[in-house]
Amino acid sequence: MLDILAQLGSGFISCFEPANIAMIVIGILVGLLVGVLPGLTLVMGVILVLPFTYKMDVTGSIVLLTAMYVSGTYGGAFTSILFRIPGEPIHVPLLWDGYAMARAGKPSKALGWTLVAALGGGVLSWFIMVVLTKPVADFALRFSTPEYFAIVVFGLASVIALGRGGLAKAFISLALGLLVASVGTDAIYGSYRFTLGLPLLADGIEFLVVMVGAYGVGEVLSRLEMGFAGKPIQKISDASTELPTLKEISEIKGMFLRSSLLGNIIGIVPGAGATIASFVSYGVESQFGRRKTELGHGIAEGIVAPQSAATASVGGALIPLLALGLPGSGATAVILGAFTLHGIQPGPQVLITSAGMIYTIFASLLLGVLVMCVIGYFAIRPLVKILDFPEAVVSAFVMILCFVGAMSIRGNITDLWLMIGFGFIGYAFERFNFPIAPLVLGVILGPIAEESFMNAMISFGNDWTIFFTRPISGTIMAVTALTLALPLAAMLRERLRSSRSNRG
Repeated sequence: MLDILAQLGSGFISCFEPANIAMIVIGILVGLLVGVLPGLTLVMGVILVLPFTYKMDVTGSIVLLTAMYVSGTYGGAFTSILFRIPGEPIHVPLLWDGYAMARAGKPSKALGWTLVAALGGGVLSWFIMVVLTKPVADFALRFSTPEYFAIVVFGLASVIALGRGGLAKAFISLALGLLVASVGTDAIYGSYRFTLGLPLLADGIEFLVVMVGAYGVGEVLSRLEMGFAGKPIQKISDASTELPTLKEISEIKGMFLRSSLLGNIIGIVPGAGATIASFVSYGVESQFGRRKTELGHGIAEGIVAPQSAATASVGGALIPLLALGLPGSGATAVILGAFTLHGIQPGPQVLITSAGMIYTIFASLLLGVLVMCVIGYFAIRPLVKILDFPEAVVSAFVMILCFVGAMSIRGNITDLWLMIGFGFIGYAFERFNFPIAPLVLGVILGPIAEESFMNAMISFGNDWTIFFTRPISGTIMAVTALTLALPLAAMLRERLRSSRSNRG
């Protein structure tokens, strides 16, 4: 414990270096702007910034993206409460009570509860992350190639099971991502695969091209189809923050703690993320809360539960990323990409070889939460003024950033065409309700899974049963099978119930 405190102290000292504190402030501001603007999702915002970190050092890059991540879970609360426009799916549960409280003449109070919820959930999440990451990494040091392969398969399966649009569509999305990841030169044998005779493809398709295209360009094409038909924004005179009293906070402290812990736990599950944490926390409160019958009518619990869970999920999602190299959410998948861009693979070894960087990231998360709340308290009016920009103008800026980002990777025009191609794929996925997350995770984790699988086969004489006979890898594979079986069973049960009702 003393070693952790010493490392953490060094991390805080590093955070106060001018470059790192600037990255925290910039990340918080950009994350808040992304959260406020409808049509710009948190994941898309982090992806758009990622190419600009290419020339930065790895610590500054991760600090910037992590600050964006945590503030993005809070920024959309402003528009949800004031205008009933969720900037993110994360904030849909928040508006059910937040907007109701604002309509009852207390918008400042609703914003105050949101700020306190984000602060409490973020601080608790940070504490749990600092305490748990090293033990999880120490346990992971016992892993060999079969265990690494099993844990990557578990991460991919979790994203499939949680993908919207059905299990079959999630499998198709993942399969396409794995196919894209296999383009290029085989890492073991050095042979070309699916290069179509193009020299550029010999180096593979950059995952950044896939992410920027599928999320950024795809979203712009979807908005273009709708004619940028944004809902007119009603002007609001009172856009300030009124913090709740200590007595008011004390009355819901049990619910506050429950929601924050739940958000942290959900964040740890690979593929879950802040949106699921927000919805589940609100659902738990509606089932077991002390004032569950009043939810939806503008009570504090309906604001605190989803917001504290959403912000708490950030620290939870960073635990598997830093300790195991597995992203716990869409945003941490992008942060994993930032590590990869700088030649670093997160996992148990990183806490040994790059402990200073990891503890600087830990410290930056706590500072980011505090800076976010200070800026959020004073910057509500200028932030909501951003909504005056026409949606078409915002989308034009998004497209510019997409092109700049894709061109900055290898400076080759082919990457731009690839980005546009994946933009149409992302648009088609949105159009036909296919999840994009399995595609992106397949591109990022596919090479890691392949390398672990091939090394395991070489090390254990091509014995594929090794993944199931070793205790740790066998347990992980069993949990993976259960992860896939549960949504499959639910789907079959629903179809059976539907066929029975049709006969009746």
